[in-house]
Amino acid sequence: MTEQAQHGATALDTVKLAAGAAIAAAGIAAFYLLSAQPIWLRWILVLAALAAGTLTGLQSHQGKEFSIFVQSSRVELRKIVWPNRQETAQVTLVVLVMIATLGLFFWGLDSLLGFLTRWLLGRGG
Repeated sequence: MTEQAQHGATALDTVKLAAGAAIAAAGIAAFYLLSAQPIWLRWILVLAALAAGTLTGLQSHQGKEFSIFVQSSRVELRKIVWPNRQETAQVTLVVLVMIATLGLFFWGLDSLLGFLTRWLLGRGG
């Protein structure tokens, strides 16, 4: 284990994160400051600044931890067993039947309670 991993982030890592954010912010600011330039050039500048800022931030301890987290997440995503077409159709049908059944139940309950309320208050029935 490296010394940086044992002690966590250092002041240099904070500087790297701040530099990455500043580079990205400078690219966005340049988009507006260079309004006389063609739009495609301004967008390329913004995208380049965002990429450079991201790469700078990924060089920090937190950036490396984030990269490891993303890689671990991708490994976990590969473990997911997705339902096939038949299973999806069956579950969808069950959900639709339950929605219809519960809709009818609550409509009937609402009607019954409305009738009882009107009957108890003497306002017809």
